[in-house]
Amino acid sequence: MRSESPGVPEGGGRRRRRETDVPPEPARPRAAGRRRLREDDEPVRREGELRMPPPREGGGGRRRLRADEPPSRPDPAPPRRRHRYVDEDSLATPELGVPAPAEPAPVEPQPPRRAPARPPVQPVRRPRAESPAPPPPARRRPTPPPAPPQPPPDDRPTEVIDAGQVARYGREPDPEPVPEFDERDRSRDRDDDYESFADDEFYDDDYYDEDEYAEYDDEDRAAPERIGEEPPDEPRPRRKKRSKRAFGWVAAILVIVVVGGAAWFGAQELLGFGYDDFEGTGESDVLVEVAAGDSTNAIATKMTQAGVVASQKAFTKAAEDENKVRSIQPGYYQMKTKMSGTSAVGKLVDPGSRKGVLQIRGGTQLDDIVQPDGKTTDGVISLLSKSSCATVNGASTCVPVEELRKVSETADLAALGVPDWALEGAGKVEPKRRIEGLIQPGVYDVKPGWDATQLLTEVLKVSTSRLQAAGLPKAADGTGKTPYELLVIASIVEREGVQQDFTKIARVIYNRLDDDMRLEMDSTINYVLDRPIVTTTPEDRAKAGAYNTYQNKGLTPGPISSASKEAIDAAAKPAEGPMLFFVKCEKNGLSCFAETLEEHNQNRTLAKERGAY
Repeated sequence: MRSESPGVPEGGGRRRRRETDVPPEPARPRAAGRRRLREDDEPVRREGELRMPPPREGGGGRRRLRADEPPSRPDPAPPRRRHRYVDEDSLATPELGVPAPAEPAPVEPQPPRRAPARPPVQPVRRPRAESPAPPPPARRRPTPPPAPPQPPPDDRPTEVIDAGQVARYGREPDPEPVPEFDERDRSRDRDDDYESFADDEFYDDDYYDEDEYAEYDDEDRAAPERIGEEPPDEPRPRRKKRSKRAFGWVAAILVIVVVGGAAWFGAQELLGFGYDDFEGTGESDVLVEVAAGDSTNAIATKMTQAGVVASQKAFTKAAEDENKVRSIQPGYYQMKTKMSGTSAVGKLVDPGSRKGVLQIRGGTQLDDIVQPDGKTTDGVISLLSKSSCATVNGASTCVPVEELRKVSETADLAALGVPDWALEGAGKVEPKRRIEGLIQPGVYDVKPGWDATQLLTEVLKVSTSRLQAAGLPKAADGTGKTPYELLVIASIVEREGVQQDFTKIARVIYNRLDDDMRLEMDSTINYVLDRPIVTTTPEDRAKAGAYNTYQNKGLTPGPISSASKEAIDAAAKPAEGPMLFFVKCEKNGLSCFAETLEEHNQNRTLAKERGAY
């Protein structure tokens, strides 16, 4: 039943017992069992033990002691004995003098009472401080579950244990039976704890703002961090020992490689195994051709195929210490068979080993010429004959000049390699001068042992490709001359002056041909006379001949020398001007040009005064 005790609010519920309350009625007999102490129960106190100050009216839960308030327990109290819950049936015996408990009166079930609703705590919003990043979201407090229906409160007063009874019976009397504790009591206790915590003056409403971090979801929370030293889950790898072990293996491998390499190198040097090699400087002569662009390995291959060295390795190993091997020029080299690698490399870099070198300079003609001092300058035929000479195994490979002249006069020009655009013009020239001017200046490689036909054919083929590289026959387009006539003009320019005057000399030739004037070039007369000078006498100019431009108009029948690329360019693109005369007026070979005969005579006088003419 509902208690009519004063101080109990009508709404029901529990409250703490105060000192001003009326003493409870004597305890009525209750059913056997145990009951849990409530917060408003009067605790058992011993003598000398101070009472806690009463709680403030209207506010339950905890509060903070004020500065002027003395502590509740100034002196430490002895440990307090707790109630021992003993079944009342065990104490209800005649020996102890405790009457047996009477049957409890039936209690009407009361409707569950709920605690009065408290007004919601309004959060105080603080202005957010501008910062580069929001603070991490605080952990949300769990929302308490809804309060389950509470059982009717027990308004019976709390039993107070008398110390005298404990002294008489030797033990504390059995407490009143307490109803069985269930989950509803546990939930109710949690709710009371939560409500008392919410009313506590220590609770700061500004500490947590639900709306402030409502935008953060539970999944966005950062993982909890462990503060302090975290014990390792598993032992760390022993890196130092492993690194030392790896370093030891590497060092051991390096030592093995070095020792093995040294042993192999020493065995090769001392025992000579690893590749085949001959001994000595060789036996019989043999010619080996080195082509343009050949590497050391390519040369070694050719040496091996010719029987010069025993293996390619023998040559390349010896060539590692000789830098001149890398600058070997194309050509034919006279070597010996069965040479050691070192001997073969030394023989190859010897300048005297190269054979069959033919070098033609600009302005050189087929026949030999005699210099003013009486010395003879070799022509193309003599140079070709000398380049074919070599002594191979005691036999000479020289091709005589007579054989070369005979082939040049009688052989088919097309078969010899004369270009197509020059066949017609060269066919009109006297036989001994047919191939004049068709051999370009430069270096040619001929093989000692070739006959006259092979020599001329090889040289003319190479020269044809060089003439084509110089611009012929396309260079004659727009000049009004054929490619062969352009080659004739270039040969005259080559013999008349130095390279600085080539374009002016070519312009004089074109102007005199356009004006139907005789060329009157001394070089054309001296060509027949096999003289290199540029002056003539009246007797020389009076001699008849197809190459006498003092008597004949127009160009000579054929070139008078080997024209260089620069002379061909000057003949194709002469300088501009009305020049008709020129004479060598400087000792360095430069000429003075004039438009009239009077100016030309003055230049001749000046040249004589300077000693150039």
